[in-house]
Amino acid sequence: MKRLVRLGLALAAAATPLAWAAPAVIYDMGGKFDKSFNEAAYRGLEKYKKETGKPVLEFEIANETQREQAMRRMAERGANPIIAIGFSQAGSVEKVSKEFPKVSFTLIDQVVKHPNVQSVLFKEHEGSFLVGMIAALTSKTGKVGFIGGMDIPLIRKFQCGYEQGVKYANPRAEVFVNMVGTTGAAWNDPARGGELARSHFAKGADVIFAAAGGTGMGIYQAARDAKKFAIGVDSNQNHIQPGTMLTSMVKGVDVSVYEALKAHKPGLQVLGLAENGVDYALDQHNEKLIAPEVKKKVDAAKADIIAGKIKVADYYADPSCRK
Repeated sequence: MKRLVRLGLALAAAATPLAWAAPAVIYDMGGKFDKSFNEAAYRGLEKYKKETGKPVLEFEIANETQREQAMRRMAERGANPIIAIGFSQAGSVEKVSKEFPKVSFTLIDQVVKHPNVQSVLFKEHEGSFLVGMIAALTSKTGKVGFIGGMDIPLIRKFQCGYEQGVKYANPRAEVFVNMVGTTGAAWNDPARGGELARSHFAKGADVIFAAAGGTGMGIYQAARDAKKFAIGVDSNQNHIQPGTMLTSMVKGVDVSVYEALKAHKPGLQVLGLAENGVDYALDQHNEKLIAPEVKKKVDAAKADIIAGKIKVADYYADPSCRK
């Protein structure tokens, strides 16, 4: 009841003519400061606000029942466009965009085929392939890990790309895999993330790729405590635990949100390495951790993927990923 009251108060407070004439962004579970997926969207929003001086309405989902309610209320009050962050909002976008055909919607990480909806997908498997190579080429034990958040096809897509990159770099390498859970709570459970990371390290892994939202904070801390390496996801997380963050698999969520706020383009966009939609992060925090010969091999593979010489299997399309 308290959550519903807070939702009503938040929507009522936002329902000024100025706010509701503005665009709106709805974050998914985990909040806009999750240091990962949602926060990347937040950075795109902030860039738009800074450049244009225009207001943007924001709403953070506290529970799954709020998605459709908040989205419909925004549409009723004239927010346009409405940007939904995360695959879990597809059902709400499907319903509400049909009810409000004159309102523009953007959905990040899933597809809704309505004429007023822009759907943005990423080739996470391509970026994950690169960080898989980095993990395998850096590992001293030949054993690396992958910890996903919610066990869904999208996270299996990260896993599949990562495993391919690991095996491309070292066919004899071993990959340990765990998923945190099967509900939205899996994105915000650092304690469980740390527990799983420690189990991987106990089996000999010395690098773990975390595709787990806020749960990754526990994985990164465990890596620091064990003096092992972790790989971040979605945002550049190299700064979180400098010295043990080997790299991050970054997605251009910030760019997609910024572009959608500037100009809504209905239809499907799919962004991979060639479109600068995904990549690995290299900066002052990790440049000394990735050996020059490792970078050379990874950059060569990146060029070959873009050129079509290396085909990275996609979990959604390739049965070989589902073994």
